[in-house]
This record gives sequence, C-alpha cells and structure tokens, in this order.
Amino acid sequence: MMSSGKSRVKMRPPRNRDSGDVNFDDSWGVLSTAMQEMYRKNASRLSYEELYRTAYTLVLKKHAERLYNSFKTFVAQHLREIVGSELAPLASNTTNSLLTSTIGGGGLTSTIAVPLAAADKREGGIRFLKAAKAQWDDHCLCMRMISDILMYMDRVYCKELQLPLIYDAGLALFRDHVVRNNEFQVGEHIYAIILDQIQLERDGDIVDTSTIKATVLMLESLTEDKIDGETVYSRSFEPKYLRSSVDFYTAEAEKLARECDSSQYLIKTEKRLQEEYFRAMSYLSVTSEPKITKIVEENLITKNIVSVIKSDTYGLTFMISNDRFDDLKRVYRLCKRVDPEKTDLRSAMMARIIQQGGEINQDALECLKHPDKSKGVTAQNAATAAAFKWVEEVLGLKEKYDRILNETMDGDNQVQTSLTNAFSSFINKMNRCSEFLSLFIDDNLKKGLKGKTEDEAEAVLDRAITLFRYITDKDMFETYYKTHLAKRLLGGRSISDDVERMMITKLKMEVGFSFTTKLEGMFKDMKVSNDMMQDYKAHVQNTDPERTIEMSVSVLTSTNWPVSLSTIESHTCVYPPEIERIKRSFEKFYVDRHSGRVLTWNPNMGNADIRVTFRKRKHELNVSTYAMVILMLFNDLADGESLRYEEIKAATSIPDNELIRNLQSLAVVPKTRILIKQPMSKDISPTDRFSFNLGFESQYIRIKIPTVAYINKTETDSERKGTMDKVDELRRYQTDAAIVRIMKARKTLEHNILVAEVTGQLSSHFHPDAALIKKRIDAMLEREYIERSAENRQVYHYLA
Repeated sequence: MMSSGKSRVKMRPPRNRDSGDVNFDDSWGVLSTAMQEMYRKNASRLSYEELYRTAYTLVLKKHAERLYNSFKTFVAQHLREIVGSELAPLASNTTNSLLTSTIGGGGLTSTIAVPLAAADKREGGIRFLKAAKAQWDDHCLCMRMISDILMYMDRVYCKELQLPLIYDAGLALFRDHVVRNNEFQVGEHIYAIILDQIQLERDGDIVDTSTIKATVLMLESLTEDKIDGETVYSRSFEPKYLRSSVDFYTAEAEKLARECDSSQYLIKTEKRLQEEYFRAMSYLSVTSEPKITKIVEENLITKNIVSVIKSDTYGLTFMISNDRFDDLKRVYRLCKRVDPEKTDLRSAMMARIIQQGGEINQDALECLKHPDKSKGVTAQNAATAAAFKWVEEVLGLKEKYDRILNETMDGDNQVQTSLTNAFSSFINKMNRCSEFLSLFIDDNLKKGLKGKTEDEAEAVLDRAITLFRYITDKDMFETYYKTHLAKRLLGGRSISDDVERMMITKLKMEVGFSFTTKLEGMFKDMKVSNDMMQDYKAHVQNTDPERTIEMSVSVLTSTNWPVSLSTIESHTCVYPPEIERIKRSFEKFYVDRHSGRVLTWNPNMGNADIRVTFRKRKHELNVSTYAMVILMLFNDLADGESLRYEEIKAATSIPDNELIRNLQSLAVVPKTRILIKQPMSKDISPTDRFSFNLGFESQYIRIKIPTVAYINKTETDSERKGTMDKVDELRRYQTDAAIVRIMKARKTLEHNILVAEVTGQLSSHFHPDAALIKKRIDAMLEREYIERSAENRQVYHYLA
C-alpha cells in the first residue's frame, strides 16, 4: 500500500558513472511501469532511488522534453480509462429516472417514467461523488510520488522553461480528462449532483455535507490555466449554482408573498438567509457566501419588503400597535441588509407617527370645539382636560417609539432622526402646543408633583422638556410659561421654589441663558418683595401699631413680568377708603426708599382674605382683589338692600369684563353664592340687582372663591389673539435686533446670506418666516440702519 505522508523524499543527484547515451524507451518503460504500480497501490515494492536515478539520467542526457510529454500522455490515458471503468457506470445510474416493470401477461414489458425518490436521488448522487473523490485522492497521492522521482526535471527543465511542475501538471490533467471529460461529462454530473443535494436540503431533507464539502475542495483545488485566481469551482460550478439559486428564490419569493402573512414572511426570510450562510460556510466555498446572500436579499427582501411593511393586515402598523417587537427587529435587520439608509422603514415609521399624531391633534381640537362630548369631563374644564390629555398622549406616543427604537433597532441614529422629524411635524401642526405644554407644567408645579420625591419630580419635568424640544416657536411657549409662572408666584400656589428653579435650569440648558433671564428676574422680584415687606411690617408697627388690616405687596419689574403698561392701565379700580389709606402708606414708604420710581397698581393679579359674618357663623373668604372691593360695598347696606350692576360699576370703576367675571363667581356659582342675584341667571346684565346673602352656609370655615374666568385655564379665542399679537410684536423687535447685529459685524452682506444668518440666529426662539425678515429689512432701510448698494440692489451696507 502507498503512504500518503506529506514529506518529500530528498535525494542527491547520482554520480555520473556512465558518460554514454541512454535508451529513452527502456528508461521510460521502467518509469511508466513504476507509475502503473503506483496507481495499482503497489508502490512499496519500488526502489525510489533507482527510479530517481533513471529520471535524472534522462534529463541529464537531454531527454527532458520527451519525458515530460510521455508523463502527460501516460497520466491522461490512465485517467480516461478510470473515467470509463469507474465513474461512467455510476454516472448513468444517477441520471436514470426510469424504472422498467412488467405489465400484464405474455412477458410484455412497458417502461413508465417514475421520478427517483428523494432518498434514492440523494444516495445515488453521494455514491458518485464519493467515487470521484476517491479517484481524486488516489491521483493526488500518485502525483506526489511521481513528482518525487521526477524532482530533478522539476528543478531544471520545468523551472527553466516555466512549465507547470509535475504535481501541478497532474492536477491539470485530472481537470481536463476527468472533470471536463467530453465523452462522459463527469464534471456536469458532479455539478448537477451538488445542485440536487442543495435543493434537497432547501426542501428540508438531510444530505451528506462532508462528502459535498470534500468534492467542493477538489473543485477549488483545480485551477484554470492562465487565469489568476480562477478555479473550476468559481469558473464552472458557481455560475450554475447562482443561476439555480436565482430561479429558486424568485419562485420562493412569490410563494411566500402569496401564502404568508408579514410575520411569517420575515421569519422564513431570515431562516433562508441563515441557511444559505451556513451552507456556504460549511460545505460550499466561503467566496460564494456574499453572492448567494445578495441573491436571497434581492429576491426575498428588496422585491417584497415594501409590501410587507405596508400590509394592511399584518404590516408595520399592526406590529407597532400590538407591540410585536420581535417582528420589528426582523424588519429592521432585513431593511438594514439591503439599504443602509433604511429608507422604506424610516418613511413608513414617519408616516405612522404623523398619522397617530394627527389623530391626537384632532381629538384635542374636537374636545375644544365640542366640550360636551368629552367623556367624564365637565364642560367648564373640558378645554383644560383636552390640553392635559394631548400632552400625556403625545408623551406616551414618544415613549412608545423610544422603546421601539432602543429595543428593536439598536438606537439607530438615522431612524431616530426620522422619528424626531415626524414628532416635530405633527406637534407643530397643533397651533396650541405651546399653551398646552405650559398648562401641563403649570398643573404639575401647582399640585401634580405634590408628595413626589425629588427624582420623581425631575422625571416629570424631563418628560415636559422632551416635548419642549420639538416645539419650534419657543418664544410662544415662553409667553405662556411666564404668564402661568406669574400666577403661581403671585398666588403662592407653587409647591416648591426648588422645583421651579429646577425647571428653569432645564430650560436654560435647552435654549440658553437669554431665554430664562426674565424668568429668573421674576424670582428675584419675589425675593426682593418679601424682604421689603418685612421692612414695611416693621415700619407699620412703629408708625401705625393699631392697624387691623394687613397688606402684602409684590413689587414687580415691568420688563420681567407678562404684564404690559397698557394692560395695567386697563385694570382700573376705586379701592375702599380703608384700603386706599394703606395703599398710600406703602407708596410713601417705597418712594422714600427708591426715589424717582413710579408704582402702578395691578389689582387683577392680587387676592384678599376677608372675614364675613353670616346668619349662622363667620367664614374667612379668599377672593380676588376685585371681589374684595365688590363685597366691601355691601358693608354699608342694611339687610335686604341691593345694588344694581351699574351702581357697582360706578362705585368701583372695575372694567366690565372683570366685573362680570367676579360677580359670576360671587352670585352665580352655587357653592360660593355670597351675593343674591335678581333675576337669577347665568349671565350678568346691566339691569341685574345684587344683595348680600346673609343666609349663606358652608361646612368649611375657610372658603376659596376662584374667579370664573380661571376655571377654564385655556385661552379664549380673543385672549389667544391678544397673545399672538404680543408675540408677533416681540418677534419684530427680535428680528430687527438680529439684522442690526449681523450687519454691524459684517458691514456688507448679500440679501440671501443676510436672510439665512437671521434665520439661524432666531431659530432657537422661533422659526422666522422669510416674508417677515424681508419686511423687517425694508423697515431697517427706511429707518436708515442699512442701505442698498448702488452697484447691486441685492447687497446691503451697514450705516454707522
């Protein structure tokens, strides 16, 4: 038996004992006989030293060419014989799909076509592959032994003429006379068998992967002449394998799309990808893996992923709505394979978010238009409830998609950007988003965070900041937030100054110092006012110790607070004499300390605690300043006497809108009916009469009477219009300032660049409209802050 050891025999050239010529035929006869014995597995009988000396002598005597060609002829003939005797019979058996059977009597036979069973097909093909592999192994072993005895020819003749070495030439002969045998088509049989085995495995059968792997290694070992890097595998087998795979996966894609829902389609697609990967890595070539993967991806993913995502029944919408996170992971992984940008997935998710957000917006608007349809909410509180519901639903939606992003898509930055754009889109379509968010924060800072730990309170504020980031018109939010903050500070309704400052710090981190300067100024005013009131109380004790009425005043810097001078002037009031005297006392105290300053009183922002004696008991009422002024009028009336609306108005000078609100609070709301209105109705008219309700009863000693207008904390249409007018005015000032600031720094600038830079500077506060910027540029031209260039009217120059 032959040994398959890898070490090559090392022989020294024999001494040249015979200087005469040699007979080639005799020497070749010895060598060819030895080669024949090697193929017959009788190599142990041979003398390698003698055979090497014979081959060496032939090369030395200039017979190398004949020896090289004779070797090739001998091996080629032997391989052709092997194909005919060993492989051809097996090849015919593997392709025979017909069985001969006897039908009827009389020895008649009929041939009927019967497909080979999967097991027969598998076993027959494997037998052929094993036989081909056995011949390959024997041939390689013989080539190693032959190359040992022809080593001198390799070193001298083949190297000099750049011919294939003996071993390599032997492999090429196997390729040409076995694998590419024209008569018996051995290679085509090998390719067909491997493809059949692959198809059987794809259909769920079990195949002999080790035999297939060994055959593939054989095909990879057979290189192509004069084609670098090409092998029989890559040149002949792989194209057939890839073409058959295209046909299979084209049909597979149609079948899966027809028979499977989206979830099953995704599962089976991933399974096919895994199968092809392991197939290529385990018994095909590693070089085939990216090629077959691309075929699967093109047919199962690229062609059908959009219809899978957009499926009306089990598509992306169904997966998101039903928290099908496993399916969402598969969608993400598959989309990422064929499109690094994940365009289809991101578009579908954006569309779904915008749709859901639109529904949330529409529900909120319906609640505002038809408050009676709000389930479980009174008509008065429906608008405020709609605001809270909108914020909670938007935040809930954001939290859901954050979870989807992090748990199913690895926090993908591109997907996150798309989600951000989608949320920003539908949030800013809600024209009351700033007001709603400010109301949400206001409610939490007044009572919602009561009893919560610092960490819990911070988590709630962080949720609000999350929504704040999406709002483009941050100056609108600032307007509402200042108004709500003012009411909390002046009414003493904030649960904690620390939490208030925490919120302001978070806003500062988001949009910068300039955004929160006035908010911080409001806190500073309150602290200064508290310190001042301590000094004032000490002053009163020294100058007027008999005073029975206590007064607390908050002195506000008009530029910090959301109250313009025009608004203050509209809130006029004639105070009762005792209140007027205390008011003037404080004014004198303040002016003495701050010479040159002017105090303007704003009664609509204040409140008062008054003790009222009714028939059964005394109560302490907490009312607005206006309500206090109204109630004080009834001190001078006898029991049963009344005042007309016009009389109250003349005596107090309270504006109509404020007077109506406060009279509704005192005379219409059943639980706080301190006054009796005649005739009794919800609306207040100039002919109504009001009298003191001596028989008022309540189980509480201290009663808070809110102003009717503040029960529904959202703005009315007219109030909203006023807010928008103020914001628009402020935006004009900010735009003007930005234009002047930029032009002062740049001196000369082209129109489009100026517009772009102004937009960039203002975008942190609001998204400026190009038309607004153009109007403000025209205003700056009229006011001669800038001028147009004489050479180019699209260029502006700054005027110092």
